[in-house]
Amino acid sequence: MTAIALSTPGALEGLRALELASPFTQYCGKMLAELGAEVILVEPPGGALVRQIPPFIGGVPGTERSLSYNYFNTSKQGITLDLDTEQGQALFHKLATTVDIVLEGDTPGTMSRRNCDYTRLSAIKPAIVMTSITGFGQTGPWASYEAQDLVALATGGFLYLGGFPDAPPVGAYGNQAFLGAAMYGAVGTLLAVTNMEATGQGDHVDVSMQESMVTALENAVQFYDLEGKVKKRHAGEQRWAGTAVFECKDGYIYMMASGIGANKFWPLSLQWMIDEKIPGVERLMGEEWHQAEYVIQDEAKRIFAEIFGPWCKTQLKKYLFEEGQRRHIPMAAINSVADLLSSPQLAARGFFVDVQHAATGTNLRMPGPPYQLLGTPWRLRGPAPELGQDNEKVYRSMGISGQELTRLAKEGVI
Repeated sequence: MTAIALSTPGALEGLRALELASPFTQYCGKMLAELGAEVILVEPPGGALVRQIPPFIGGVPGTERSLSYNYFNTSKQGITLDLDTEQGQALFHKLATTVDIVLEGDTPGTMSRRNCDYTRLSAIKPAIVMTSITGFGQTGPWASYEAQDLVALATGGFLYLGGFPDAPPVGAYGNQAFLGAAMYGAVGTLLAVTNMEATGQGDHVDVSMQESMVTALENAVQFYDLEGKVKKRHAGEQRWAGTAVFECKDGYIYMMASGIGANKFWPLSLQWMIDEKIPGVERLMGEEWHQAEYVIQDEAKRIFAEIFGPWCKTQLKKYLFEEGQRRHIPMAAINSVADLLSSPQLAARGFFVDVQHAATGTNLRMPGPPYQLLGTPWRLRGPAPELGQDNEKVYRSMGISGQELTRLAKEGVI
């Protein structure tokens, strides 16, 4: 990878954003900040609820110790402000004149009650872009409903496809609905900013977490619309003979040996099993194994599992993955967190980054960017801010005196 000088600007250098702390907005703000935008995290004086999400550093709860907060808020500045007070709203209006973007994730109507909605802010600054990321969007009969990650997975249909066919649905780990909505929020924000820079007019970007999950269904909707078929859960079973998750000596691998679009992999897989002298491989040599109508049947799946399964359990997933790649067979190790931390591929790309946690002196290793921009690089700008750490710097830059800041803090406005 080509070395880049630290002085090289990020892709979003020069943009300034206010982010109202929320599970909906935090990853969106993080992405903008680490591509060069100046992002100011705005929390209520007592701290945002995201600071209370476990696990905690050292297993000890505390305002600064949430691992989730410390990951999702790197590279941001941090201030406190009570938007439910008139003085807080006046300060927010003044702040809004200094930024290009406002990110918020409150229930629709909340920002309007605070007199801080897009209509009000755009009257103060027409070029401002406000991005609202919520469970169901700003309109519709469900707009006011609360939504956590599992709710969005379920109402968006994505939960239905997760898990085992003979068991209740299982949600994907890691708040995938929040992350999906945040990514769409970032894309929508930058599209609106591009238009704003060309026309001088801002926009209100309305992102629904439910709708973000519907897009994750890929062709499931089309399957039903065109063929009347409802996609099912397939975890733990072979979709076609040889296409499934298989247990190995130290974990699991995924293999795709047959099925629609995989015909070329069957002879390669068969030759591998012949070369390995796997007992019973001759049972897989008939002409029927090249026919999609046969490999989808339970009989074919059972025979393949009887032959490949016992041998696979004696092999390490590293060997299976590397040999599968060498033979041009789709084969992937199902990695644990420990596997990822020791991955030579991720190490070669410098994916994991280390962040020093000031409050405890702990080194936090966390994921870096899922992309690399060589000319306008991603850059970690620092750890997540401690509660209100940038109050003086940000508010003093607006012309507020130290004496006034003391008063505002005493009254609970900041």
